[in-house]
Amino acid sequence: MGHYQLGTLQTTPALEQQDLLATRTAAFLHNFAAAGEVGVVEIDPEISDTAATMEAFQLDPEMLVNCVIVSGKREGAERIAACLVPATKRADINGVVRKRLDVRKASFLPRERAVELSEMEFGGITPIGLPAEWPLLVDADVVGLPLALIGSGIRKSKLILPGSAIAALEHAEIIEGLGQLLPV
Repeated sequence: MGHYQLGTLQTTPALEQQDLLATRTAAFLHNFAAAGEVGVVEIDPEISDTAATMEAFQLDPEMLVNCVIVSGKREGAERIAACLVPATKRADINGVVRKRLDVRKASFLPRERAVELSEMEFGGITPIGLPAEWPLLVDADVVGLPLALIGSGIRKSKLILPGSAIAALEHAEIIEGLGQLLPV
């Protein structure tokens, strides 16, 4: 398990390559029942962004999954959530996410705060190891993916795992319509 081929990427089991994981990601995987289904592959940090990764490794855009951190306030209290959507979609921040967080307005958490609070690198933030109090909102299309490529918490690697393993993450909420198709 954890050995996958996706495009031109070949993984090794993530727990065998902890130097390719953010500290929080590695710690979480040690206690995750589906950790054996998670593979990791080293990449050039310069091509960590979704479009560059897709092109460099001949990947189907449907298999790339973005993790964005969103926040809003209600009665002075900040509410934060992570959203997972396929690269072909954009998270419905001011519709679905705003309603789920029960806030007047939701927006992307500023880069510096997302990095600080997640303890992960920008461009590599992954749902694996995020603070447990953050809801993990997952577009329903992600769950059906045979394999998905997500961040590892650092820019120099990516994780590959089945969509079903993403659904098994603590606090994962599968939401139809979380992502809206991007214009072609």
